Amino acid sequence: MILEIENKKVHASDAGQNIDPKKQTVVFIHGSGLSHIVWSLSEQFLSNKDFNVLSVDLPGHGISDGPCLNSIEEIADWLEKFFSALNLENVNLIGHSQGCLDILEYAYKYSNRINKIVFIGGSYKMPVHPDLIDLAENGNSDAVKLMMKWGYEGSKKFIGGNPVERIIKSPRDISEVLAVDLKACNNYSNGLNAVNAIKCSTLFIFGSLDKMVNVENGKKFSNLIKNNEVHIIENCGHMIMIEKAFEMREKVLEFLKQ
Repeated sequence: MILEIENKKVHASDAGQNIDPKKQTVVFIHGSGLSHIVWSLSEQFLSNKDFNVLSVDLPGHGISDGPCLNSIEEIADWLEKFFSALNLENVNLIGHSQGCLDILEYAYKYSNRINKIVFIGGSYKMPVHPDLIDLAENGNSDAVKLMMKWGYEGSKKFIGGNPVERIIKSPRDISEVLAVDLKACNNYSNGLNAVNAIKCSTLFIFGSLDKMVNVENGKKFSNLIKNNEVHIIENCGHMIMIEKAFEMREKVLEFLKQ
């Protein structure tokens, strides 16, 4: 799906299906430097289970026009424009990593549009190591290698190769997309206020081997929200929707059907 927001092209993968107003809608939000591609193993699955599915390319990512947005707050406001343009209500939001911050802030500002939330490998605050930010700002490919190392030591075992390296390919991708995202994560400070505003049903999914958001910190996040479920996927790192897509999407489906 291609639409226009503020005279800029926006892409969202819809599994080849138009939006049916009779169905519930699931919206996937990717993490730092990534795109809709990371959800490819989940979007068709949920589409086949009778949901509208939209895997969004945030501004400057994937096929969407740039530039990237500089803050989590800006992204939340942009998401509201996106949902409004499509007349979407009672949306089920699924975010990964930075995408968790995006939907957390969105829920804080626009809770009336949300049905349920799924946080995957995320927290209410995500400080970024200054060395990683410096590497990314300089377009250094070591930034991508560090991301994968901190996410999961076994990332080389991914089928088809390292998924992040396949999306973040050039120095420009690193300096103009990834670096902007990492700084947005690092600068976000409204998470605790936003968490306290969440009233809807919420699912948290964490990987047992995730070093970016370890299980202990993940549980601290989940404990701040009353109406929640927590699911931990064993032998899984940060890229949950790629490493353990089948288990993750089955759990998400179970939660959405409740």
